[in-house]
Amino acid sequence: MAPPSSRRSGFSKKQQYSVFTGYLLATLGALAGLGLLAISLWQPATFQPLRGAATDAVSPVGEATGTVRGESQGILASIAGYWRAASKNAELRREVELARIRLAEAQAVETENRRLKALLGLASETTKPVASARLVGSSATSARRFAYIGVGKNDGVEIGMPVHSERGVIGRVLETSRFSSRVLLLTDSESVLPVRRAKDQTVAFAEGRGDGMLRIRLINLGLNPLEVGDVFVTSGAGGYYRPGVAVAVLSEKTADGGIARLIAEPAATNFVVVEPIYEPLAVQASEVRARDELSDAELED
Repeated sequence: MAPPSSRRSGFSKKQQYSVFTGYLLATLGALAGLGLLAISLWQPATFQPLRGAATDAVSPVGEATGTVRGESQGILASIAGYWRAASKNAELRREVELARIRLAEAQAVETENRRLKALLGLASETTKPVASARLVGSSATSARRFAYIGVGKNDGVEIGMPVHSERGVIGRVLETSRFSSRVLLLTDSESVLPVRRAKDQTVAFAEGRGDGMLRIRLINLGLNPLEVGDVFVTSGAGGYYRPGVAVAVLSEKTADGGIARLIAEPAATNFVVVEPIYEPLAVQASEVRARDELSDAELED
């Protein structure tokens, strides 16, 4: 007897019916397909409800797939954007730093122009300046405070002449040579300047302390009327400085006056003008009187 794998289907009625049924169903399916194709070509709207139902059935699945795809693309875009943002931020920081440097340079130029304009305005006042120059240096050691300017005797500068910046008084000429002069700053320990409070006639002396500050000492002792923030100007007493020029601002109150800071800080000053002595006759008279007193004192000794 032959093995089952070599037997033909014709030997079994059941297998013959199965094969026949399969052929029949395939033929019917093909005919049904041809019929549906012909109907769809002849009347396309016939199957529109079926297509709509099928679309409705698969729409949730498509939406879910689209959502996942969109979120994945969003995540990738976020990652890529993060890396691009980091590089952009670094580039922006460099640009901001360069902009700040350029702004600082522009502000420095603007400040320099403003100072020069203020200096020109100062020079155009009724008191004609003797000379204008750059403040080339100042001392910062011990209790003595001097500065040096690039004008001297050849420019008409004489000992005792006041030196101003565009903000206020710097000091007065102490020594002169042909092309330069040494200036005694207001903060020097040997400097004494008569001043008054700007808002009234409260008079005082501004004495240098040698540490960059001034000691305001009231002439009339008693109740101290000064307040922090008071502005002091030259009083004109003594004859060296014309009255009304800014000197200092009170920063601390004491029993007999206060401590003040300069308005015209020498370290922040580039250009100055040298003015003539306000009342030279009065200065000469005071010098003569001082020499006479000194001579009388020597004779008594």
